Amino acid sequence: MRPGQNMKRPFLRNAWYVAAWDSEVKADELFQRTLLNESVLLFRNDRGEVQAVSNRCPHRFAPLHLGKKLPNGVQCPYHGLEFDGSGQCTRNPHGGGVVPKAAQLKTYPVVEKYSLIWIWMGEASIADSSKIPDFSCLDPQLSHVAKRYLHVKANYVLETDNILDLSHIQYLHPGTLGSSSVADAITSVVQEGNTVYSMRQTVGDIMPEFLYRQRRIPVGTPVDRWIDVRWDAPAHMLLDAGSVATGKPRSEGVSNKIAHIFSPETASTTHYWFAVSNPLSMGDDGMQRAEDFVSGLVHPFQNEDLPMLEAQQHMIGEADFWSLKPVLLAGDAAAVRARRILDKLLADEEATMQTIVSKSEQRFNK
Repeated sequence: MRPGQNMKRPFLRNAWYVAAWDSEVKADELFQRTLLNESVLLFRNDRGEVQAVSNRCPHRFAPLHLGKKLPNGVQCPYHGLEFDGSGQCTRNPHGGGVVPKAAQLKTYPVVEKYSLIWIWMGEASIADSSKIPDFSCLDPQLSHVAKRYLHVKANYVLETDNILDLSHIQYLHPGTLGSSSVADAITSVVQEGNTVYSMRQTVGDIMPEFLYRQRRIPVGTPVDRWIDVRWDAPAHMLLDAGSVATGKPRSEGVSNKIAHIFSPETASTTHYWFAVSNPLSMGDDGMQRAEDFVSGLVHPFQNEDLPMLEAQQHMIGEADFWSLKPVLLAGDAAAVRARRILDKLLADEEATMQTIVSKSEQRFNK
């Protein structure tokens, strides 16, 4: 299968996606988020555990997030049906209290890990939390973590393309993140199973002042700068980004772990979580530096990346990415590998579902 992303094709469902930062889902509130075209309701039970169910009441399809938060569930705002985290209707205030068998909500496996709430949108019986990519650098017990969220009006795979080919920062972020040396960086791409690594290094680079300030390096000092990216399907990326005085080993430099995680809202809109972490060994200064860094990233991400990605989305429309015959440059190697992996996973999933449907139809017709 050729690499590409058809806006009309289904999403990869048997995968872990991020639904929210853990701090977004509060103990006494209902939280709604659309993921893969499905409106999902998130809430915490009386033990503080996150629950995820369909946000659509099965009675008259009212949005449950507009209802009342109960200790272990939700009350529909329209006719008062009550549901718990297992999706079962626990109370029907009408008709003598008889609960119709069909009064159930779809449920989703969820895991709270690495400051994030992960959700499995596919077949619940095969959800395996050990398959969640390692973002331990976002664990507040291990690191100082500064985090943000953005909403993007573009397909999520365009977002991964953007991070996997950082040669654009010289041109899209000239005053914030880029430099004249970035396009000439030494690059390499490695694939291990379904994980893609993209490594980029510049030698004798003069960085924007923002990065000198963040890394406590005198402005104008020539540095060797690296940006190493790890990608896991569907769209989870972790960067190791740092710099050191030219000629010195990396171990003497300053680096940050920067997470970029994308979950599709629809085929043309995306949820974007990003964060910067510093080791706890940096003390209180580590938290402030992480906050300063992530705050400094908001401007280029929101005012430079997003307008470009949204303009790309407008130009692509609903066309299949590959049908437009994009010209490939050397820097596209990692993004193309990621697209190929994603397409293969999707094709395998579709084939499995077709087999299940076929067997079901055969049993029905006997």
